[in-house]
Amino acid sequence: QRQLVESGGGLVQAGGSLRLSCKASSSIFRINVGRWYRQAPGKQRELVAAITRGGSTNYADSVKGRFTISRDNGKITVYLQMNSLKPEDTAVYYCNVDLYGPAGPRDDYWGQGTQVTVSS
Repeated sequence: QRQLVESGGGLVQAGGSLRLSCKASSSIFRINVGRWYRQAPGKQRELVAAITRGGSTNYADSVKGRFTISRDNGKITVYLQMNSLKPEDTAVYYCNVDLYGPAGPRDDYWGQGTQVTVSS
């Protein structure tokens, strides 16, 4: 059973918005730390945003003021709201979480990735 399911990617024009979702399976009790990474062609994977269990957030400088990471503990889901998108935001976006489930805490689970393409 896939532990994480990502959705929300797609093609958008520059200046547009998208919201990515990362939902954990119902067998998971909670997400402790949620992160979004991205990887553009020919580039290393980079951390875009992170959110702790308590709701503290941090962002890469390149997305500050444009992206917002949030969480819904009841839905065991982490979101990434992306506004004012730029062509340089084009990448595959990956959810990465530290979970707590029936087997206890488990770190560093990855989603399958979702493509975000921003046209100029």
